[in-house]
Amino acid sequence: MATIYQIHPNNPQARKLEKIEKALRNGAVMLYPTDTVYAIGCDINAKSAVQRVRQLKRLSNDKPLTFLCPSLSNIAAYARVSDPAYRIIKHLVPGPYTFLLPATKLVPKLVMDPKRKTTGIRVPNNQVCLDLLKALDNPVISTSARLPDEEESNEYPGKAELFDRLEKLVDLIVDTGEELKYQVSTILDFTGESPAIVREGLEWETAAAWVSEFSYS
Repeated sequence: MATIYQIHPNNPQARKLEKIEKALRNGAVMLYPTDTVYAIGCDINAKSAVQRVRQLKRLSNDKPLTFLCPSLSNIAAYARVSDPAYRIIKHLVPGPYTFLLPATKLVPKLVMDPKRKTTGIRVPNNQVCLDLLKALDNPVISTSARLPDEEESNEYPGKAELFDRLEKLVDLIVDTGEELKYQVSTILDFTGESPAIVREGLEWETAAAWVSEFSYS
């Protein structure tokens, strides 16, 4: 049964964040809120936890996992960021955007796209996420909490139902007391000859405006 941590959404309690951080370092898998959806995640460097996340989502090892970083400078440690990409990303973080970038050696093979050697990174506009990332000092895996048998459905569970479904599958649940969100991030691909929006999610118009202003040509 998962341990539930009730945390203030704007002023997360340091004592509770410390307990979550220690659990993640020890290989815990958590259910937690982001600025887009509730997500399932773990410490990117906890190999057994990453494997559990893959099993929960029924993802084969050739399917890359998105992860969260606290800042643009942190992104640069895990991905090669070109000058045009940097100029665009700095205007969009923190926010509901996923950036596809060439991965560095710091990204575990179990996380990146094994063929393209790319990775998906987000800097969420969510105070609990940002404070937890700073406390952990490692990126956190972020994949939608919708399980495979639910993803084809147009029905979305309430928070109580979501917690009930996952409380035996994860080790801890972060509850900020806020309502659930079911909105996807906008995905920007910086791995090609020019930047491209490959999924129009939240605030995609803002991303499109910056992409049009800064290009590789």
